[in-house]
Amino acid sequence: MENLLSIVTFLPLIAAGILALFLRGEDEAAQRAAKWLALAATSATFLISIAIYTQFDPSDTGFQMVEEYDWLAGLKYKMGVDGISVLFVLLTTFLMPLVIAASWNVTDRVKEYMIAFLVLETLMIAVFCALDLILFYVVFEAGLIPMFLIVGIWGGKDRIYAAFKFFLYTLLGSVLMLVAMIAMYVDAGTTDIPTLLAHEFSSSTLSIFGWQIVGGAQTLMFLAFFASFAVKMPMWPFHTWLPDAHVQAPTAGSVVLAAILLKMGGYGFLRFSLPMFPVGAELLSGFVLWLSVIAIVYTSLVALMQEDMKKLIAYSSVAHMGFVTMGIFAFNQQGLDGAIFQMISHGFISGALFLSVGVIYDRMHTRDIDAYGGLVVRMPVYAMIFMLFTMANVGLPGTSGFVGEFLTLVGIFQTNTWVAFFATSGVILSAGYALWLYRRVVFGDMIKESLKAITDMTAREKWIFAPLVVMTILLGVYPALVLDLIGPSVAQLVHDLEPVLEAARGSSAVAATH
Repeated sequence: MENLLSIVTFLPLIAAGILALFLRGEDEAAQRAAKWLALAATSATFLISIAIYTQFDPSDTGFQMVEEYDWLAGLKYKMGVDGISVLFVLLTTFLMPLVIAASWNVTDRVKEYMIAFLVLETLMIAVFCALDLILFYVVFEAGLIPMFLIVGIWGGKDRIYAAFKFFLYTLLGSVLMLVAMIAMYVDAGTTDIPTLLAHEFSSSTLSIFGWQIVGGAQTLMFLAFFASFAVKMPMWPFHTWLPDAHVQAPTAGSVVLAAILLKMGGYGFLRFSLPMFPVGAELLSGFVLWLSVIAIVYTSLVALMQEDMKKLIAYSSVAHMGFVTMGIFAFNQQGLDGAIFQMISHGFISGALFLSVGVIYDRMHTRDIDAYGGLVVRMPVYAMIFMLFTMANVGLPGTSGFVGEFLTLVGIFQTNTWVAFFATSGVILSAGYALWLYRRVVFGDMIKESLKAITDMTAREKWIFAPLVVMTILLGVYPALVLDLIGPSVAQLVHDLEPVLEAARGSSAVAATH
């Protein structure tokens, strides 16, 4: 089948258009039709994305299934996937039907709600497939709009504040990236990403206002892209928008935000920062590594102090993204493999944790940890599923969470043992806050009268969690499913980085002797 990437990308958008143009009214029948159409569209998108997976050749480290068309004024529509991006496409299409199914109880502006998620899916897939700089920037930024609306319209009581904070933080970081993209076009004369990957940007020392910029244009461009991707992930100290956005977003919004949108920052580092600006990446790697360590330790400690379940899981996400950036800037096969694996694994685990909060929030309408206790008495199935994902979040062997954290730590140990030492403490801290949360919510005596009538998970909720349970365990016992797919592309990236790293180490050794 030709144009598979375009079909997968735009099918949700077509469904959104059908909803917008042909569905009228807010009665129960119209709401049900909107939900079923959105579920059918996202499910079909996932099934078609399986065809992309089956046709993909992991041994080919280049871009595959490339589609290229000229637009107006020299603009190009170019799409393609490699061993890194194909996984994020699959993660997105896998999760979106579950997100729609988890939204079945939404009753306010259902049509608009479903349209927002369908448009968001198209934009997220396009980010991972875009092979043109302008196309990437447009879809990368456009994704802010539906998420802004999801938080701002269907969120909690402070939703407007959280929505604007999310929008302004991420937009501000991306302005600098746009400036860098313009400079890249002026230097290379093209916006074609494969061509830019082969282009060598200047790394000669620059003098600006008396400041000597070591690494020249590469350092400046790296910093500009870093401003956008660090906010998107988010890295400490650019993370403050995330807890507010998670707390105020509806459950489905939190799932998409944690499981997919945060991964765009990590993907950006892998697609642009390392291969295009290797000199800048090497010069600033120490800075990024210690920011990652601070994120892991500090946000884990902050998570221990939370009384809101969603906020605790949000800070946990920041800590886990610290492992991702640490693995990426280890510059070796294990670190990069671990970072990508951690992003995919975190997509399943964090999505499931936010869904777990949503299950009891739908029943009790509170996320306050103190409002619960003893749920195992009335909700044994829920307790079992919540336990699985709590332990996966901690990194229990046999779950996907273990593989990602272990590989990133192995990778960083080869690069910087002190960073590895402090980062490992994050594993202990994660066990502290995760088990503390589980103990207070699930175990103990059920002494609160309001909980004594609570019911266990419905069949719909069990079906939503089933695929997440399967993937978390499957990747935990058979990580080759991911590692074999990304291995050759990561090996090629490491191979391309080696000359730059060797040159940098050589110059450092010369400087040390003098």
